[in-house]
Amino acid sequence: MRRLLKLVAAAMLLLLLPEPALATDPYAFFDWDVSYITAAPLGVKQQASHHVHWPILFCSSFIFFPSASLRVHSDEPGTGQVIGINGKFPGPVVNVTTNWNVVVNVLNDLDEPLLITWNGIQHRKNCWQDGVLGTNCPIPSGWNWTYEFQVKDQIGSFFYFPSTGLQRAAGGYGGVIVNNRDVIAVPFGRPDGDITILIGDWYNKNHTDLRKMLDSGKDLGMPDGVLINGKGPYRYNDSLVPAGIEYETFNVHPGRTYRIRVHNVGTSTSLNFRIQGHNLVLVETEGSYTTQQNYTNLDVHVGQSYSFLLATDQNASSDYYVVASARMVNESRWRRVTGVAVLRYSNSGGPASAPLPDPPQDQNDRTFSMNQARSVRWNLSAGAARPNPQGSFRYSSINVTQAFLLRSAAPVSIGGRRRATLNGISFAPPETPLRLADAYGVKGAYTLDFPDRPPREGEAAPRIARSVINGTYRGFMEIIFQNNDTRMQSYHMDGYAFFVVGMDYGEWTEDSRGTYNKGDGVARSTIQVYPGAWAAVLVSLDNVGIWNVRSGNLDSWYLGQEVYVRVVNPEDTGNKTEMTVPDNALYCGQLHKYQKYGREQTPHHKMGASSARSSSVACRLVTAGMILLAGVFAS
Repeated sequence: MRRLLKLVAAAMLLLLLPEPALATDPYAFFDWDVSYITAAPLGVKQQASHHVHWPILFCSSFIFFPSASLRVHSDEPGTGQVIGINGKFPGPVVNVTTNWNVVVNVLNDLDEPLLITWNGIQHRKNCWQDGVLGTNCPIPSGWNWTYEFQVKDQIGSFFYFPSTGLQRAAGGYGGVIVNNRDVIAVPFGRPDGDITILIGDWYNKNHTDLRKMLDSGKDLGMPDGVLINGKGPYRYNDSLVPAGIEYETFNVHPGRTYRIRVHNVGTSTSLNFRIQGHNLVLVETEGSYTTQQNYTNLDVHVGQSYSFLLATDQNASSDYYVVASARMVNESRWRRVTGVAVLRYSNSGGPASAPLPDPPQDQNDRTFSMNQARSVRWNLSAGAARPNPQGSFRYSSINVTQAFLLRSAAPVSIGGRRRATLNGISFAPPETPLRLADAYGVKGAYTLDFPDRPPREGEAAPRIARSVINGTYRGFMEIIFQNNDTRMQSYHMDGYAFFVVGMDYGEWTEDSRGTYNKGDGVARSTIQVYPGAWAAVLVSLDNVGIWNVRSGNLDSWYLGQEVYVRVVNPEDTGNKTEMTVPDNALYCGQLHKYQKYGREQTPHHKMGASSARSSSVACRLVTAGMILLAGVFAS
C-alpha cells in the first residue's frame, strides 16, 4: 500500500508540473485553435469554414491516429471570414508578469499557412519566436506549433496578431499585458480594474479578397467601419449605423480608477481615441512609463499601444460614448469610419444619446497631432521591469555608430507589379527564413547591401530584392523614417524598443539632429510618420538575431515595405547571446528536407473551435494513468 501511495503521489506531481523549465521563472501555458468563425461585426454576414475532424494525440511512446479528416465549407471559397482563437474574436488577452515564460501551442485550423507575431515583445536572444517570415517558416494548415519565449525585463501593453497575407485584416489578434513584479514600484496607485480595448478599421471584404485587390494593382480604399473589441458601432446615428449591430459595453463603478490599454490593430487607418466627458491620464506606451499627462483625446496610429488611467468621476446621468474615429483623412467623407462603444456606470441613468464628442478641430493645423505626439515623454524617475529608474539609461551620451535614412514613397510599378519600397527596394518574402538560412549555411538567401541613404532621383530604378541591414552588435543605430507619401505611415521594429528623438515636417537633413530630444524621448517599438515629414529614432543593438523593420500599415507591408536588421555577435561560440535553433523548428524552402514529422508537427485538426487540452497535458494524463495502473498491479 505504501508503494501504491508513492506512485499516486508521483502521478499527481506529473500532472501538476509544467514542461521541463529552462529557468526558475514561472510558466504560463496557452492552447489556441486558430480558425474561421461566423461573425458580422458591421452587420454584414461573414461565413466560416466548418470542420469535421478527429483529434490526434501524440505521446512520447504512444501515437493515436485519426481515421480521417474532413473539411466542409459552408459556402464557396472566398466568402467573408473572420479569424478567431478558440472560437472567439478578438482572441484571449495574454496576462503575464515580467520574466515569465510564455508557452503558446497554436493549432492552425485555417486553410492557409499561419504565423503569430508579438508586437513589442522583444524575445531577448530568441528571434526564433518572432513569428515573421524572416525568422520562421509558417505553420501549415492543419499543423500545430508551440511558441516558447520569455518576457525578459519587460512590462507594459502589447498585442499579438497573424503576420502573413493580410490575415490581421480578418482578425486573429488580441492583447498582451506584462505586469510589474511585486518588488518593483509602479508610478501610480493600483487600479480598480484593467481593460483592454482593441480598435481598428475593418473591411467587409475578407483578407483573401483584399490580397487580390493589392495584387491587381488597386488600393484598398475606404474601410467599411471601425471595430472596438471586434464589435461594430453603437447606433448613435440612425442614418450612419444600421440597426441590429452588436456593440461593446465597458461596465464600471463610480468613484474608481481603471487602467485602459488601447491598441490600434487595424489595417491602415490612424484613429483618434476619446471617452465622452472624461480625461485620459497617459501612463505607459509599449513598455515604457510616460510622464503623466491629461488628454481629452489622443491619436493612436496603426500598430501603436497606449495605456491610460480613467477616473470614473462623472455623474452618470447617462452612459458615455467611447469613440475611435478616422484621422489624417477627409474626416467629413469618412464619418462612417467611426467606432463607438459605451462606458456604462453601474448607477447609469440611461443610454447615451447626446452627439459624439468632437474630434480635434485641426483641419487647418497640421501641427496639432504632431505636437501631441511630441508631448509623449519618458518618465525618467520611474522604474519599469527593473528597480533602477528608466532615466538611468542616458541615450544622449552614446555615440551613434550607424545611421540609416529610410525613405518611403507612394507605391510604384516594378516589373509590372505594384510594390511599396524603402530606399527604392521592395522586400521579397523569403522562401527560406533568413535566420534559418544563416544557421544552416544556405548561400544566397539574402544580401547585406541595403543602402544607408535613398538613391538620388534617377540614380537607380526601384527593385525587388532581399537586401538586409548589417547591424553591428552593441552598436548604436540612428534610423530616420522619411515619409514622402501622401498618407500617414507608422513603422515598427521587432526585438527592440527605440528612443523617439525627433519628428518634423519637410525633408530630414544633417542639421535636423540639432532639434533632437536628448533627454526624455520615450522608448517604444512603433513610431508614426506624418505625410511629408520625418521621424528619428535611436536603438541600442544589444539583442542578437535578425529583426523585422516594417510598415505598420498592412497594405504597405504586404507590398514590400519592410527590411530586416541582422545583428550577430562574432565572438559568441557558445550560444551565450543567442539561443540555438529550437527543437521544434519548422523547415521550409531550401531546408525542407530537415523537417521532422512527429509529436507536434504532424498535420491534424481539433474537434471544433473550442479550447482543448494540449497534447503534452494529454500525454501526462496517459503516463500518470499508466503509473497508477502499474502500482495497482504491483500491490
